[in-house]
Amino acid sequence: MNILLAQDFETLHGTAPFSQIRLEDYEPAIIEGMKQEDEAIEAIVRNPEPPTFENTIAPRTGELLERTTSLFFNLVSANTSDEMDALAQKLSPMLTEHYARIMHNEKLFDRIKLVYEGHEVRDKEQEKLLQDTYEGFVRSGALLDKEGKERFAQIETELAQLGLQFSQNELKQTNDFELHITRQEDLAGLPDTAKDAAALAAKEKGKEGWLFTLHAPSYGPFLTFADNRELRRKMYLAKNTLCCKGDSSDNREIVRRIVNLRQELAKMLGYKCFADYALKDRMAETTARVNDLIEKLYEAYMPVAKAELEEMTSDAPLEAWDWAYYSHKLQLKKHNIDSEMLRPYFQLEKVKDGIFGLATKLYGIRFKLQPGIEVYHPDVEAYEVFDADGTFLAVLYADFFPRASKQSGAWMTDFQEQYIDEQGIDHRPHVSIVMNLTKPTAEKPSLLTLSEVETFLHEFGHALHSIFSHVHYKALSGTNVKRDFVELPSQMMENFAVEPNFLHTFAFHYETGEPLPDELIQRIRDSRNFHCGYACIRQLSFCMLDMAYYTLTEPLTDDIMDFERKAWSRTQLLPVVPEANMSVQFSHIMSGGYAAGYYSYKWAEVLDADAFSLFLEKGIFDKETANRFRREILSKGGTSEPMQLYVNFRGKEPDIKALLKRNNIQN
Repeated sequence: MNILLAQDFETLHGTAPFSQIRLEDYEPAIIEGMKQEDEAIEAIVRNPEPPTFENTIAPRTGELLERTTSLFFNLVSANTSDEMDALAQKLSPMLTEHYARIMHNEKLFDRIKLVYEGHEVRDKEQEKLLQDTYEGFVRSGALLDKEGKERFAQIETELAQLGLQFSQNELKQTNDFELHITRQEDLAGLPDTAKDAAALAAKEKGKEGWLFTLHAPSYGPFLTFADNRELRRKMYLAKNTLCCKGDSSDNREIVRRIVNLRQELAKMLGYKCFADYALKDRMAETTARVNDLIEKLYEAYMPVAKAELEEMTSDAPLEAWDWAYYSHKLQLKKHNIDSEMLRPYFQLEKVKDGIFGLATKLYGIRFKLQPGIEVYHPDVEAYEVFDADGTFLAVLYADFFPRASKQSGAWMTDFQEQYIDEQGIDHRPHVSIVMNLTKPTAEKPSLLTLSEVETFLHEFGHALHSIFSHVHYKALSGTNVKRDFVELPSQMMENFAVEPNFLHTFAFHYETGEPLPDELIQRIRDSRNFHCGYACIRQLSFCMLDMAYYTLTEPLTDDIMDFERKAWSRTQLLPVVPEANMSVQFSHIMSGGYAAGYYSYKWAEVLDADAFSLFLEKGIFDKETANRFRREILSKGGTSEPMQLYVNFRGKEPDIKALLKRNNIQN
């Protein structure tokens, strides 16, 4: 075993020395980590002293395992290889079985139960950890009989393998597709940024012409700007028929198996469906409350979406691959604005300055690029984060650009979580934000769209949740909160993207240095709600699909394509594309943590609109409001119930009216 993994890293802030860790080091370190954790659990179980919080709940039992799996699985998502994927498939069931053994350890649970039922904890943080620990064991099958525990463990092991296979299939098929263009006329309508990126992609593959892929910075602009309708259709179908073509990467049966296994798991614990089980641990609590939110939003936004569609189809009917193209043209006509007009003002280096500077204005924190911290890929940058008084707060890794070794989308994760140990030492987090933004070319720097700026703000909001964490226990640290609360800090930050006083701090033309004109900013704001009805209904379609799968009370036997069409039929605004399927690439609800939880984005949107309305009332850079948000929400992690944290910040429970007002649905 690599001795590096067996001890704290002797590097600046204890960051990972990535280049010194080889792929073959992970497996022995994980096996040793599981052994050490088993021994630590056994020591707790054999302790002759009566169970207390301090000797049963508080001990940290798996530090080597946690350090190694954090490194390994973060890299599986951000910088993988075929060999790493194969190792992940091998290790995943071993780890799932290991955790199941802990959760089904009867003697350990007996001690936890005794503490839960009778121990006086010292403070609310301990009380919350005790409650979460007890409920976590129950939700993991601790009250089941021997046969039930064995079956529960089998289900979790298979689900872990299926989730990994689902993601690997999607990444493989995404990387397999290339649209290779050699004729200049086929590029008609595309902006220079898209053509330059495609030319660079072709050159990197040793090909002539231009290469377009299904990764976001390539796919999105092509659907939006390409005049060639047949090529738009080809790109759309390539993206939306991933993993459902009957080959070795087909995810349809994996979807069915995941849904049915989760249903079985929930029923074993006495729930009617998986949604009931999942929502027991969310702010929403019940399927009725989730469906109520979906219906309220549907009723408010569907008339708007239908009016938008009618305006778009007044001349001719549209297919799915036409919407972005003609929507862009209409936006240009009505508001004289599109994403390409803004790119020259959103140079990535300046956007970084703006977003980091926003955190400085709000919270007084500062970011220092630190080349002395090793990174896992040349694209990645590492920053030290310091508080207003100069105290070290965190390490922030920023990974901006797409590559074949990285999953699509954007996310935030931790290589190390914050906690305060028994000696009172505050171990600060190592946070990573991973995105797939527009790459620089030989001629131009990385120039972003407004949407990409919002993505950066979103993931940065998640990062602040970890950076500001100040709790005693890792299990309650940072983003370890209920799923439908975790998006509040991220979505709240997105609101700044269209605020003039924020844009004035960084939006300068990359060639001339001229600031983004106020008149153009006003056009951004005027067009902010352009096609918001369509966008909301599209997101509600995903919510409905998610809930349709996970409110099933009988095993799923329907054809996956048919089931999906029925599940979101009420939201279908454009003609159905028979061969397309979302379920087979809907990683949020299949391989991610959003099963019966995709509604969380809309739930958190209600929260973030209501929260940001206070910033608008007090001033967007108001330090008192920002510090209250930091103190009551960002620093607290999962130490209290989310609604209580929100009320502590806002002074009241959230109201959907703020969202409807922001979208001009209601005054």
